[in-house]
Amino acid sequence: MWNMFGDANESYLKKLRPLVVEINEKEKDVGSLSDQELKEKTQILKDHLAQGETLQDLLSEAFALAREAAKRTLGQRHFDVQLMGGIALHEGKVAEMKTGEGKTLVATLPAYLNALAGKGVHVVTVNDYLAKRDAVWMGQIYFALGLTTGCITHDASYLYDPLYQGEGSRDKERDMLGSFKVVESYLRPVSRKEAYAADITYGTNNEFGFDYLRDNMAYDLNAVSQRAHSFAIVDEMDSILIDEARTPLIISAPDEESSHWYYDFAKIIPQMDPATDYEIDEKLRAVTLTEQGIDRVEQLLNLKDIYQEKGIKYLHHLEQALRAQALFKRDKDYVVKSGEVIIVDEFTGRMLPGRRYSGGLHQALEAKEGVKVQPESLTLASITFQNYFRMYEKLGGMTGTALTSAEEFHKVYNLDVVSIPTHRPLARQDLPDRVYTTVQGKFTAVVREIKERHAKGQPVLVGTVSIERNERLSKLLEIEGVPHRVLNAKNHEREAETIAQAGKLGSVTIATNMAGRGVDIILGGNPPVEEDALSVREAGGLYVIGTERHEARRIDNQLRGRSGRQGDPGSSQFFISLEDDLMRIFGGERLKSMLDRLHVEEDQPIEAGMVSKAIESAQARVEGANFDIRKHLLDYDDVLSKHRGVIYKKRRALLEMSQSPADGSLRTFLQEITEKFEYSKEDYEKKMQELGPDLMVQAERIVGLRAIDSLWLEHLEGMERMRDSVRLRAYGQQDPLVEYKNEGRKMFQSLLDNIDELIANSLMKLQKVPTQQTPQQRPVSSPTVGRNDPCPCGSGKKYKKCHG
Repeated sequence: MWNMFGDANESYLKKLRPLVVEINEKEKDVGSLSDQELKEKTQILKDHLAQGETLQDLLSEAFALAREAAKRTLGQRHFDVQLMGGIALHEGKVAEMKTGEGKTLVATLPAYLNALAGKGVHVVTVNDYLAKRDAVWMGQIYFALGLTTGCITHDASYLYDPLYQGEGSRDKERDMLGSFKVVESYLRPVSRKEAYAADITYGTNNEFGFDYLRDNMAYDLNAVSQRAHSFAIVDEMDSILIDEARTPLIISAPDEESSHWYYDFAKIIPQMDPATDYEIDEKLRAVTLTEQGIDRVEQLLNLKDIYQEKGIKYLHHLEQALRAQALFKRDKDYVVKSGEVIIVDEFTGRMLPGRRYSGGLHQALEAKEGVKVQPESLTLASITFQNYFRMYEKLGGMTGTALTSAEEFHKVYNLDVVSIPTHRPLARQDLPDRVYTTVQGKFTAVVREIKERHAKGQPVLVGTVSIERNERLSKLLEIEGVPHRVLNAKNHEREAETIAQAGKLGSVTIATNMAGRGVDIILGGNPPVEEDALSVREAGGLYVIGTERHEARRIDNQLRGRSGRQGDPGSSQFFISLEDDLMRIFGGERLKSMLDRLHVEEDQPIEAGMVSKAIESAQARVEGANFDIRKHLLDYDDVLSKHRGVIYKKRRALLEMSQSPADGSLRTFLQEITEKFEYSKEDYEKKMQELGPDLMVQAERIVGLRAIDSLWLEHLEGMERMRDSVRLRAYGQQDPLVEYKNEGRKMFQSLLDNIDELIANSLMKLQKVPTQQTPQQRPVSSPTVGRNDPCPCGSGKKYKKCHG
């Protein structure tokens, strides 16, 4: 096919080359501009846009200006391949660029061009540290071009301001260490609304998603922070849009106190025998009680028939306690810190504070670890990353590993992947995997290899899949007397600095998957010492050891990519045992029995094509299975996404109308609703006279918004219950997804009718009553709430079940 039609990637790059030539031709003219003229050029381009020119017409000049600004402020000039990456992002594609190719700098090109439209550009990163780092580091480029830069983090929001705290003197430090150190004094704290109003806003995927949900729960238009979703550039796109796609963002409120059953089962489950009482399916991450196991539980609880005597809810608690005990491991899936169970991200190795497992699983883990069990939660709003990012008019992204997931990017997001060539040829050697029969034999070999490399001064970066393995390897190195630095979710505070210095002469760094993204490792340290850098190159560059294969090939490639940046020498190798999770669960039995027959020593490596093929085949199968799970989740969430779109649009319209009561649009809108339910226009006028115009305006807004919120909450719960129940219809030869869509449509139509009815009844039943008077107070009138209406506290419950 390639011989007939040519390589699609190469033909796309061929189209970009004339544009790159055009940008380069403008470099001399742009270079002759003064700093003030450079800033004024931005307004000139905005005027061109207002006169009917398109962003594509302005591309070459805008890119030339951004490149010149980077040269003057950062001392870095965009290479031609970086210009190609910038064009691909502007055209809404996924640019695959290898580690060390300067993806952070590439993003400034399309960000500046698209910011000219005045709709705001969102640059999305994987964590708060990178959002702040990039806002400070790249903010000076945008500032030189007359644009503003915002930054959104979990607990604060900022604007880039070079004059804040008078810190212009630290400019040299920022330019030298900016790749891993945040000079915070350039960030001026502001409100979230101001940060989003900036031309370019940096932030994490979580914060952008949660702010969208919060905006659609606001009771005042001034509390809404985000603007329209125009253009987003997603850094580490595969991590955000694929690895995290299975986790929905949920805003929840405490519902009811957690049951004491969690503690009871946490004591019972450890007394059960894993061999006979329950079966574990590690492929599906599921655990099932056997008949013998059910008898054992009944015996421990002194019950005759658990199904008859206790019911479904009790069994649900039992199942979650069993999952917590059998499937979830401390220091791998979660850590316990300050009396809290905190999830650890399996892809990045980072802690996820504030994020909780649903369905009672998190409470079961808390009971297992003996910490305080938090109340169960009620979902107020939710959205998946897949549906959030598909709201943008245009979406572009960058990553070092996208080609293995090109199919998913195309099918789910309608994005094409473009592989951008490297600035210098890649010199890294990817050595064949070394396979051992046991984990113990593998670790013995890893320690031996680290000692040898360290002795000749070669820096070594070791990647581990869990905190527990990370700490185990650290202890083995301590015994052998090898100095090293450890990086995992427990001691992540100096993460960027630890990784940035991993290229120093003779350094040994042991890290979880946290080491895979974000910060470049420069040979000789950062900033590099020239003599050390030369010695490291002569020793062979950075040597990367992977101690286990991950389920996704992309994660392995990310780790390899830490070595060999910008044409530097380097090598990578994976040390694997047949007892590793991937090999054990997905096809290592045949290999293990064959090697046992050959009597291979446990620390004797095997390097065979058959073994490597078996590993890659297992990874491809797992990736395919995970893609199917994500696609399945998306198919269901698409139904709810349409409902969400309609409800949020209706809510925003009501909120906007309530901000300008003088034009009467809200009153007309609500009168039409009340008339549908046998209330006349005269009834409405009478109610307004009874309450008074000012109080009626407040009542209209609050009643309308609370009716939508409370019934939307019930709808979310109903759809969740229905989703669980429609699975059983597969036994009746019916497609559960089709049934979910049909039932969902009926439920949503009923929701819209119920909202109108609740608004009409609540408004017409409002009464004015005096509040309790004290000598200091003057009488104040306020509308009362009916017993079956939503409680004014915003809990989502009926008034009679809450503050009534």
